[in-house]
Amino acid sequence: MQISRRSFLKLSGATTLSVMLADLGFDLSQASAQVRGFKIKSAKATPTICPYCSVGCGILIYNENGKLVNAEGDPDHPINQGSLCSKGAAVYQLHENERRLKKPLYRAPGSDKWEEKDWEWMIEKIAERAKKTRDANFTVKETVTVPQTGQAADIVVNRTEAIGCLGGAALDNEECYLLQKLMRGMGLVYIEHQARI
Repeated sequence: MQISRRSFLKLSGATTLSVMLADLGFDLSQASAQVRGFKIKSAKATPTICPYCSVGCGILIYNENGKLVNAEGDPDHPINQGSLCSKGAAVYQLHENERRLKKPLYRAPGSDKWEEKDWEWMIEKIAERAKKTRDANFTVKETVTVPQTGQAADIVVNRTEAIGCLGGAALDNEECYLLQKLMRGMGLVYIEHQARI
């Protein structure tokens, strides 16, 4: 039997290591007998999508008695196949955080404190202010100079430059499409997306 130098060194190292471990007196039979169960053994797994970006990675959320106990990547999901980025891996901390806001807060103009409001009141207030700003700053026609003739002409523009919209990476294509349609319908021209900035 021929043994290469590399094989001899591997065999010698493995033999030395096993002799050393045997001399230390490790008995692994007790440790293997007391393997503890996983903390998610009795928890219900619910598949969901990561809330951070529009990639759409799959996450398994484990809950027990209505309480979140764990979150991990979904190995059966076709996009991430069980892996998560650092933000997706920290989604558990997003939910279990004492500083997490659970109700909308409103600070009146000139006030120095925040007060809790319900969602219906907030949505009404936002819609009211958006309409008021749009109506006060809406331009129907604009006079421009026609380059070929040098004469002034009125053209219909139907726009407002008082409101802008910034989309975020957490929006998927369909949500971006709907947001774009809504903003264009209101006459906005300053529409941007976080991914381009």
